[in-house]
Amino acid sequence: MSESPTPDQPSHRRKRSLSRRGMIAAGGAVAAGAAVTPMVFAATDSGEPDNSAAGSGDSGTTPERFPATRTEAATGTGEATTAFAASYVGVRWSGAKTGAAIRLADGDWLNLTSGCAGVESGGTALVAAADATAYQVKAPSGIDGVRSLAIDTTGGPDRTFHVPSEPTRMRGVRYLSRPAWGADESKRYKDGKVNSPETYYPLQVITVHHTATPNADPDPAATVRAIYEYHAITNDWGDIGYHFLIDEAGNVYEGRYSGADGIPAFDPAGDLVTGFHSVGYNSGALGIALIGNLDQQAPTDAAKASLILLTKAICRFKGLDPEARVTYTNPVNGTKKDTNTVGGHRDYFDTECPGQVMYDLLGEVRAAAARR
Repeated sequence: MSESPTPDQPSHRRKRSLSRRGMIAAGGAVAAGAAVTPMVFAATDSGEPDNSAAGSGDSGTTPERFPATRTEAATGTGEATTAFAASYVGVRWSGAKTGAAIRLADGDWLNLTSGCAGVESGGTALVAAADATAYQVKAPSGIDGVRSLAIDTTGGPDRTFHVPSEPTRMRGVRYLSRPAWGADESKRYKDGKVNSPETYYPLQVITVHHTATPNADPDPAATVRAIYEYHAITNDWGDIGYHFLIDEAGNVYEGRYSGADGIPAFDPAGDLVTGFHSVGYNSGALGIALIGNLDQQAPTDAAKASLILLTKAICRFKGLDPEARVTYTNPVNGTKKDTNTVGGHRDYFDTECPGQVMYDLLGEVRAAAARR
């Protein structure tokens, strides 16, 4: 029994063949978010009692205008131009895991690897497009079912979201709620139904990732929206795969939708909503992604501090020892894995994630999260 989402192309997005010089028109306004004031929501210790699971302190909402995400899916290999400057291009393929490549405008070919978003068959990649208006995709024999999605998260028409008027927090950790970064909840639906209905299991482990997107990101909220589009639509997961994301300024973003009860990542009973961040090891595993590429660069001090604080808060909430070795047991299919309570994506899947430098720092994160 597999716990992975079905990788079929979402039927609620228009498809077309990617012919030579095929045009990907600017899609209708579909969801998005806006820039936020980062220091207001910086991860800090608010002094909230440790026995409190959550406490949004919400006294209402404030309407804010957000640039809508413009997208349109394409199928096949070849060359395309876009009617808008693309922030990212998401690519998904079947067959061999490696061999597909993309070229932005007239630049060099970039070999595609699955990076953090691993899948059971084939591969998937999110590529920073640097406002490119043209790209090409190629693939050798052994790869088929190529699909791509041009994504613009900054230049679309405005749309109003109702954002909490007060900072939201969980056990002292302040975070940007889904409305605060512009999550369009309609993306969770397909053919009128929730694409990936929420399931909940007791928390066993925490898995650290990096998004493998560019460092020194000038608009991380827009990147979160792009990852949401890529995960929910290109990968057909129905939502963003991570439970939390952390940017270089230390801001924490709520990820996977867990319900309308105000407790990010968990249901009222304290069980974890299943995400899509580690193939075969998702149920009962909480995923935290640092925004950026940490293969050769360390996380910023602010990002590392927020990772430690969030990890400590979650472990205290659920009574986990951050420094323990445990046997993870997948409650869906019984798969077992001897691992760390707090580990990296590469502990479970053949990937460079969360980057070598970040992976080498996990011992420090575990020790800091264990301190009283």
